[in-house]
Amino acid sequence: MAATLPVPTHRHKPVLSLTSQSSPFYIALVKWRNQLLALFCLFLFAAFGIFYFRNWVVQKPFAIVLFIGGGLNPNTLAATRIYAGGADTPLALDSLSYSALLKNYSNDFATPDEAAAASALATGVKVNNGSSGLGPNGEKLSNLLQLARARGRATGLVTNVSLTGPTAAAFYAHTAEPAAGQELARELVEISKIDVVLGGGSADFLPVSKGGRRTDDRDLLLDVRRGGYDLARTRAELEAIPRWRRPRLFGVFNTAELGFAGESEARAEQPSLADMVRRGIELLQFNRGGYLLVVDAGLMRKAAQENRAEQTLLETIELDRAVSVALRYAGRNSSVFVCGDVSVGGLSLNGFPYRADSGIAVLGLNSTGDPWLTWATGPNGPPRLRPKPDAAGDPATPPSSSTSDGALEEPAALRTESALHVAADTVAFGEGRGAEALHGTLESTALFEIIRDNL
Repeated sequence: MAATLPVPTHRHKPVLSLTSQSSPFYIALVKWRNQLLALFCLFLFAAFGIFYFRNWVVQKPFAIVLFIGGGLNPNTLAATRIYAGGADTPLALDSLSYSALLKNYSNDFATPDEAAAASALATGVKVNNGSSGLGPNGEKLSNLLQLARARGRATGLVTNVSLTGPTAAAFYAHTAEPAAGQELARELVEISKIDVVLGGGSADFLPVSKGGRRTDDRDLLLDVRRGGYDLARTRAELEAIPRWRRPRLFGVFNTAELGFAGESEARAEQPSLADMVRRGIELLQFNRGGYLLVVDAGLMRKAAQENRAEQTLLETIELDRAVSVALRYAGRNSSVFVCGDVSVGGLSLNGFPYRADSGIAVLGLNSTGDPWLTWATGPNGPPRLRPKPDAAGDPATPPSSSTSDGALEEPAALRTESALHVAADTVAFGEGRGAEALHGTLESTALFEIIRDNL
């Protein structure tokens, strides 16, 4: 019988596989895989979020600045470019990426007055001539500064004419009597709640006893101080306002409009339009919700009404400088818009000046004795066949701006006490978010809609 082999009593321990689910290496590998997968998903989600935000989420500009140039239209702009440095000299306005023509009429007239034109920009509604902030049926209309404040933005209003003038008043008042300066001043101080207010027209804020024209004996500038505002009466006081606190500033720098550019005596203590824009931006930009600043360059309009051609061009250059300052100080996350309100006087630069001609080369008379600059209407017109009597009942006197031989240097075709408004489209420019909507020919109310949608 064959012998039986003994059965081994010990067992060999199994060798652990690297792929065994219970091995430490496998567990660590799974953890790393899960972490890498989570990190990849996080990056993918973040990239999608950024893409979605940039392409579908509506972003708002931090700063919005609206300039209104009194009488700004294509003719004035071309003449200003030539006067400033020659036909091919670019202005700051030329650097703005988008532009459009604005159809300019009121609810009841083909040609708007200042109040109606500004109200279309401020409220988005075509109102009747003579109305500031009131609809055709007398209803009060919300304006851009009110809407901006309701959305958490700081607000500012700057003008180089009177703060109670029709253009500025359209952004805070509701009246069918734009000439009622005393009441407009009260509404600006007591109701408007605008954070930074800079301009002229102190006579409407002061009683007669203090050199103003208020008949109720109220000193509204004293009320401004009591309301927590800093008060600035000179350029030095304006520059002294610190930037680091909440903007609450009321600056009024002359009894009426500010001095024209180049009038050194009148402007000695007054800030320029660019100064006021810079200071407004410096103070308003510390509001975390952003801001809206409205700027009325009204001296352009006043010069045109008086048939002062060179002064009209100089004030248009002042507007251009202020726009340049706004582009520099407002920063990249801003939208800047520039438009005209009414066309006044029909200023034209005529003939054939050389391409490089500028300054005094396009003033006065050309080599043939004809004027370079002419107006359609205004005080430089020839005497009427049946002249209108003046306030004293005497016939109107002839204009005085003439050369030694009696020829007018910048004549008007029709003589009127003040240059008449012209039925003409105005021009609008824009840079920044929302400005791409400026193209072709638009209603003047379109600018309100563009700014409102970006508040």
